[in-house]
Amino acid sequence: MRVFTNLLKFYLDSSIHVALAVCALTLTTGFFLEADITPILIGFIFFSTITGYNFVKYAGIARLHHISLTKHLRAIQLFSLLCFIALVYFTIHQKITVLIITALLGLFTTLYAIPFLPNHKNLRSLKSIKVFIIALVWAGTTVWLPLKNWEMLFSWGVIFHFIQIFVFVLAVMIPFEIRDLNYDHVELGTIPQLIGENNTKKIGYFLLVLFMLLGLFLNSSATVVMPTLFITIVLGGFIYYGNKKQSKYYASFWVEAVPIYWLFFLWIGSLF
Repeated sequence: MRVFTNLLKFYLDSSIHVALAVCALTLTTGFFLEADITPILIGFIFFSTITGYNFVKYAGIARLHHISLTKHLRAIQLFSLLCFIALVYFTIHQKITVLIITALLGLFTTLYAIPFLPNHKNLRSLKSIKVFIIALVWAGTTVWLPLKNWEMLFSWGVIFHFIQIFVFVLAVMIPFEIRDLNYDHVELGTIPQLIGENNTKKIGYFLLVLFMLLGLFLNSSATVVMPTLFITIVLGGFIYYGNKKQSKYYASFWVEAVPIYWLFFLWIGSLF
């Protein structure tokens, strides 16, 4: 049991789980837009997600405590290095448009972690902006990168799907934001800190309604609508039952996997 617990901890802490979620969300784009989703692109997104997330989470720790790092953190550090090497390989095989968009999104990720503002602050330290940056990067990665050509970026279908995924990611993050009420510094000014837990949940329900309506506009086929409606209800349940005392893996495992559930049900729907 201890071995399983340690493996699960490494799986979550090393950002493998979140990388799979991002890849799953990328694959859902193929059900709404004309996309060019190849194994090379998925590999690129998978390893860039791990590299980016681990940079944000552990760069400061490694810099300040490089001598006294635990075995667990050293393992993550080594794993991140291997993922970066794999990322270099997949980067070489990407289209120039993918690299340009990734560079722009990567800039937000870097500014999110690196203190470039006065008083050694970064974007994460600005009130309430954290969730919007994360939603922007997720939506940009999963909607823009799979596009077949640059011109599609400005089509109404792409714009509406980008908004759909943007609000979806915001809704997914609400259980995380509520959980972090116990840990976030008051200066962060997160949405639950500003308007309270119940009002934050109400915003989540509104986002889910918007998410569903945009999905209906983009693809009214029953094989897409029903899985999307189901995942809307599932995520609504996660938001409803989320609280400050939620279980250890409630958000980090179960809620984080919502894009994976959605892809699975879309795939099931495509069989009919």
